[in-house]
Amino acid sequence: MSPAELIQETLADHAATVARFRDQCSDVIAAMGEETVACLKRGGKICFFGNGGSAADSQHFATEFVVRFTRNRRGLPSIAFTTDTSLLTACANDFGFEAVFARQIEALCRPGDIVVGISTSGNSANVVRGLDFARREGITTFAFTGEKAGACGAHADLLLAVPSPVTARVQECHLIAGHLICDLAEIAFAETASTISGS
Repeated sequence: MSPAELIQETLADHAATVARFRDQCSDVIAAMGEETVACLKRGGKICFFGNGGSAADSQHFATEFVVRFTRNRRGLPSIAFTTDTSLLTACANDFGFEAVFARQIEALCRPGDIVVGISTSGNSANVVRGLDFARREGITTFAFTGEKAGACGAHADLLLAVPSPVTARVQECHLIAGHLICDLAEIAFAETASTISGS
């Protein structure tokens, strides 16, 4: 396969996946956006976690809530549980890697918050454990997965299952969903001024 053929095939697959994603997932994205706005208005926070590319997405989404997406407004409380290397390595060393997200949820989250577990396979053990723990504690759970929601789906109050078995396509749609949810929240808080100078 030539480079040009690879590019065309990949872009065609992306476009087809996004079309299915639009048709099958728009309602759950809207529901997630509505619940996110309600959470933030009652003083809750949005917490993201995942592994590898999903860890990067967690940091990306939390940053856009705290800083901005496209509009100036007050910062919105959000945390990525993937950034503190001291905490992650201590927890993995003392309690095992499967506990690294559940432990942070135990310490930092309360009912009224939302946790968002991201796993393209739907079966990342530490993501599953985090979602399971959060739900048992009465914390709202969202899961972002691929077409096979796996064990994550069983612990999600709202499930975004991208209709593709291809990891790259799933990650691309997760990014779209995260941006849409942030955009919906940002619209709701667009008129709230920040106390930070210049914003």
